[in-house]
Amino acid sequence: MIVKKMDYKSYAADKAKANKEAHKAKQKNGKLNKVLKSIANIFIPLIPAFIGAGLIGGIAAVLSNLMVAGYISGAWITQLITVFNVIKDGMLAYLAIFTGINAAKEFGATPGLGGVIGGTTLLTGIAGKNILMNVFTGEPLQPGQGGIIGVIFAVWILSIVEKRLHKIVPNAIDIIVTPTIALLIVGLLTIFIFMPLAGFVSDSLVSVVNGIISIGGVFSGFIIGASFLPLVMLGLHHIFTPIHIEMINQSGATYLLPIAAMAGAGQVGAALALWVRCKRNTTLRNTLKGALPVGFLGIGEPLIYGVTLPLGRPFLTACIGGGIGGAVIGGIGHVGAKAIGPSGVSLLPLISDNMYLGYIAGLLAAYAGGFVCTYLFGTTKAMRQTDLLGD
Repeated sequence: MIVKKMDYKSYAADKAKANKEAHKAKQKNGKLNKVLKSIANIFIPLIPAFIGAGLIGGIAAVLSNLMVAGYISGAWITQLITVFNVIKDGMLAYLAIFTGINAAKEFGATPGLGGVIGGTTLLTGIAGKNILMNVFTGEPLQPGQGGIIGVIFAVWILSIVEKRLHKIVPNAIDIIVTPTIALLIVGLLTIFIFMPLAGFVSDSLVSVVNGIISIGGVFSGFIIGASFLPLVMLGLHHIFTPIHIEMINQSGATYLLPIAAMAGAGQVGAALALWVRCKRNTTLRNTLKGALPVGFLGIGEPLIYGVTLPLGRPFLTACIGGGIGGAVIGGIGHVGAKAIGPSGVSLLPLISDNMYLGYIAGLLAAYAGGFVCTYLFGTTKAMRQTDLLGD
């Protein structure tokens, strides 16, 4: 008799996919879901670039710190740091252009035109006395003011203008007239209207989030850490991506991401408790074999849709674990990430200002909190005895 070895990763992935599709089928395809889907479609293709650029920038920062401390020296090290920073800035300095291109693809505009609108917000060539004024405040307009929020809105307007022009401009001159008029109209609106207004919105949003985190401390950390897992379940977490980016642009780090990352860590702790507590449930343990390793690396969907959400109770105790980790991060304070990327252990290289120990403390607290809460309160007798996933 030949016993085929089970591919636990495939099993966990299939189980999670089936549950995720069933869950998503219950959600209404409303306007909010469409907005969130558009945000995801704009930024998800950029995540590998964020991670790569962020890690390269992190290496440059480590080398720079080692030089300051006197552990390493040499002109070639200085050159290497410069090159690494140039590569990093190749992504971060021109993020508005990349965002404009992806937003144009999402809204049905010409990608190249979207990139131009994004580049317009950089105010290239504006320096010295040759400055533009904010029509609302009378102050000089700053390059990048309004950030990606302004870019996305401007490109959405571009898509509307371009589509209207395609309908009324004769085909013989469409290739010349449409892009010219579209760029002229939307470019002027972007510089004089969208950038000032979006700048006010983004500045206010970042100030509010930073204020909540700094003033709320432990309490705010707990609320954010505990509530983020349900947001992931509903697909609402993508709405925070523009906030993360604006925080990085303004202060060099997002202090929201490490706290939100504790939600996944709490779920890992809950999964570990299920592994220990539900020894007889071979179906559950087989799913955990595939879902747990990637959970440590910040990929939480297999655990959400394959384990904790179908079981119910472990999902709630995982949220509590995430809240505990978030409270620790909030209590320590100033634990930020210099770029956005996966959570869990994978986020560690992106932590800013050498606050690695603070982030690790939060991770361990979330693991422990999720484990203890789930071990004590997160299982039922049926879960521990049955050979099925859920009851």
